[in-house]
Amino acid sequence: MSSLLNNYARKKISFVRGKGCYLYASNGKKYLDFVQGIAVNSLGHCHDHLVKTINNQSKKLWHVSNAFTILEQERLAKRLTQNSFADYVAFQNSGAEATELAIKVARRFFYYKGNPKKNRILCLNNSFHGRTLATIFASNNKKSIEGFAPKVDGFDHFNFADHKGLEKAITSKTAAIMVETIMGEGGIKVIPDYCLKGLRKLCDKKNILLILDEVQCGIGRTGKFFAYEHAGITPDIVPIAKGIGGGFPIGACLMTKRVAACMGPGSHGSTFGGNPLATSVGNAVLDQVLKKGFLKNVQTIGNYFQEQLKNIQSEFPKVIKEVRGLGLLVGIRVGVDQTLFIKKLLDNKLLTIKAAENVVRLLPPLNVKKENIDQAIVILRKVCKTFK
Repeated sequence: MSSLLNNYARKKISFVRGKGCYLYASNGKKYLDFVQGIAVNSLGHCHDHLVKTINNQSKKLWHVSNAFTILEQERLAKRLTQNSFADYVAFQNSGAEATELAIKVARRFFYYKGNPKKNRILCLNNSFHGRTLATIFASNNKKSIEGFAPKVDGFDHFNFADHKGLEKAITSKTAAIMVETIMGEGGIKVIPDYCLKGLRKLCDKKNILLILDEVQCGIGRTGKFFAYEHAGITPDIVPIAKGIGGGFPIGACLMTKRVAACMGPGSHGSTFGGNPLATSVGNAVLDQVLKKGFLKNVQTIGNYFQEQLKNIQSEFPKVIKEVRGLGLLVGIRVGVDQTLFIKKLLDNKLLTIKAAENVVRLLPPLNVKKENIDQAIVILRKVCKTFK
């Protein structure tokens, strides 16, 4: 009997090693991994440069308090600001922590400006911002909040694509609008560029901060360093995690100079956030992602992947109802039993993971090869045939 808390529906399979796109199970079988820790292993398993970086840094320094200057942290922050809208970065350990900080900053900003009652955050229903008490009530997903009352107040909600509902939900107490640039757990739902542009204009008009949660869609996943770049807008706050560590736990909250002015010494902290080992790995990830041509290749291979998926959709329209996503953040909405579909993919040695709206997520590493995509397509077509 396992001593682990039963909060995961774990599959009866264990992996003992991984390399690139592949995982090797304890039973000796080889699997094509299009989960990658849920869009975390941006460079695949055991990337040589990351392995070398961890090995070298582990011999020098793992952890030191944020009471001191951490050079690796300073370098990573500088690289993030040089390649984004942001002027300042605060490092955390996860996406949930980074989003918590985004919420805190938005509330404190208006307190700092002399308007402490302007402290509510407007979010999308059935979104996903993390598993802390604040972030589950920000997400307002029934399954996530069940049994965790009393409700954490301070959040209002509107429905995806309901522009009138959005404007109606804004009050004099609204401090920020927080959305995922692309909804991940919610079903790989891309917020259109014109909507993001509209959100930016609305926030400017109403004196509201714009928080874009890019924990899953940021750091190259869509073919741009940040997903908001596709719309050509500038957010005020962006929490990130997942891909920035390439599999090593690290998160961060990025913000403009105007917003960051409200956060002085003692306003926030993290014991482990931004430790030398984590930020060294983050820098190693950026060494690869920021290489000339890397992001362009993500766009190219992502377009190829979606074209191939749409070909399968045209062959099996009753099985695959829709292809969603951008770059290598890809989902297919299936018209069959989602759990059975994923199981059949697993039986054929392709690892995928579910999302809302009967969507199956396909999240290969950003450096995936065309032959890996082709292998996945062969398996997907084979499984679709079993439902015909």
